[in-house]
Amino acid sequence: MSLEEPKFAPIARIDGYLPIEDHGLIGDGMTAALVGRDGAISWMCLPRFDSRPLFCGILDSARGGAFTLSPVGIQESRQYYEVDTGVLITEMRGPAGVMKVTDALTFHSGADLAEDAVAGRSELLRMVEVLQGRVDILVSIEPWGGAVAERYAEGYRIKCNSRSGLDLFLMSSSPLPGLRSTVFLHESERFYVSLRWEEGSHRTRNHPPEKILKDTIQTWNTFMGHFTFAGPEEVLVRRSAITLKLLDYTPTGAMIAAPTSSLPEAIDGPRNWDYRYAWIRDAAFSVYALRRIGLTGEASSFLAWVLDSVETHGHPTVLYDLHGNQPPPEREDAELEGYRKSAPVRWGNAASEQKQHDVYGEIVDCAYQWARGGEKLDPVLWSRLQRIIESARREWRIPDQGIWEVRTVGRPFTYSAALCHVALDRGARLAEDMGLSGDVAGWRAEAERIRHCILDEAWDPGMGAITENLGGGGLDASLLTLPLRRVIPANHPKMVATTNAVMERLGAGNGLIYRYLPQESPDGIPGHEGAFLLCSFWLVDNLAKQGRLSEATDLFCSLCRRSNPVGLLPEEIDPGSGCFLGNFPQAFSHVGLISSAVVLSRLTGDNDEDNFHHS
Repeated sequence: MSLEEPKFAPIARIDGYLPIEDHGLIGDGMTAALVGRDGAISWMCLPRFDSRPLFCGILDSARGGAFTLSPVGIQESRQYYEVDTGVLITEMRGPAGVMKVTDALTFHSGADLAEDAVAGRSELLRMVEVLQGRVDILVSIEPWGGAVAERYAEGYRIKCNSRSGLDLFLMSSSPLPGLRSTVFLHESERFYVSLRWEEGSHRTRNHPPEKILKDTIQTWNTFMGHFTFAGPEEVLVRRSAITLKLLDYTPTGAMIAAPTSSLPEAIDGPRNWDYRYAWIRDAAFSVYALRRIGLTGEASSFLAWVLDSVETHGHPTVLYDLHGNQPPPEREDAELEGYRKSAPVRWGNAASEQKQHDVYGEIVDCAYQWARGGEKLDPVLWSRLQRIIESARREWRIPDQGIWEVRTVGRPFTYSAALCHVALDRGARLAEDMGLSGDVAGWRAEAERIRHCILDEAWDPGMGAITENLGGGGLDASLLTLPLRRVIPANHPKMVATTNAVMERLGAGNGLIYRYLPQESPDGIPGHEGAFLLCSFWLVDNLAKQGRLSEATDLFCSLCRRSNPVGLLPEEIDPGSGCFLGNFPQAFSHVGLISSAVVLSRLTGDNDEDNFHHS
């Protein structure tokens, strides 16, 4: 599938909200913003991903605030990206004409996204051009909590009522009478608005906006010059790579799970979480996916970040903020009603307090992939990794909260044990391949012990499947990763049976898969959720590795068709309506798309990628 030229579509709100799928994402490696098809930026946190939102109208259409550039009386619109960039274009039709808004969080001239350095200018640039007729343009800047504007130089200095330490500077090519006004333009006429933040940022605009936009596009194009994949759904794989990069906090190498908080996993349900942090698991999946398509710099940045974070705290935890510290305590915000009145809105994430043993495998496997790419493990780094390997050896049978972060007492999750196997296996391989010290024989023996335990103790003959816990339990789609992490071969009879059981018992229809069934696998949270997209991509990989290539290809293509017109994917899909659910866009889903494309490319011979190593 290539992304077809988008068609204009009417603006249709549900319960006063634009559908999640009617948004595109822009970012600069420090923060990100959601831009709706209605011309409103309804989500942006400043100065970084996990800061308090400046605009969060997507969580409360009346009080959350937005930055709107749209025709008065907007009728229909379409969105698309500048090719191979994070620069988004929204075309909107009003009663008497059509306007185009080009949105970018801008980069410094010559910025290199492969470096661990601040590339962004701390600037949101919005450029308007009237393509046809005459357009009366609504310009509205409404920060969450209100703001006061005072004249400053050629624009405004904006003081947010709820953010005493955040100064904003608004510049425009035509004078604006205030933070809410109307600009009248005719065909071919242009207008721009620049919103800047951080001390001194208002003094550093030395170039015209057209030059700044050109530099930003060039920075994206240079980054994508390292992209090497040629295979199925290449256009969507390229877009997924850019989306993952938009979730990369470039100063430290941390990669967030998603740029948003509290977009619900079911409308009216309470399963609303803050994903603006760096989960070791999610970030490891992301850098591994990027490595497979030629974008290797993120792996070394992530490994350095996570090991520094581990060193600071003495042991790995589930997630960190962008600088390797613990995120703030989880709290509910009664001020905001939630997307489509789906309360509560939450800030912070209590999963940071959980034990999840799979982090050991994620870290060691990332180091293994990094070393196989030619990097060297120095003695200090290896000593840190040895401690993690030994933790996996000691703790694999100890109950934890698992990959899905259940809010019940811990259980001996099969996935967690499997990733402890990964830590031991990759640790043994690293030591042997690179001549490093370590209990290679002991690690190998313990890894084999875990593998046999999974096949024996987690197997339920009545269900005909490997179950979620050592000792039995419900069915869990994360078990589809066992072949992908080289714990159990895809064609092992028990793995084939488990794949079929997942399709039958966790299938939500049309190729969609639930993670698990809460009534069979209690997670301590009321309500239900949508189908989890990553699980369907895992199913693609299993089908392909079992030789069921036609089924795998059909399923992959159907999942790709679920991307929105600009190629973005959510965390979950409502099986009944097909609507997007959960935080958006979701790194996990784009990781799944990339990984399945690579698997299918290799197994169908669509691409010669012998320079990649698949673990």
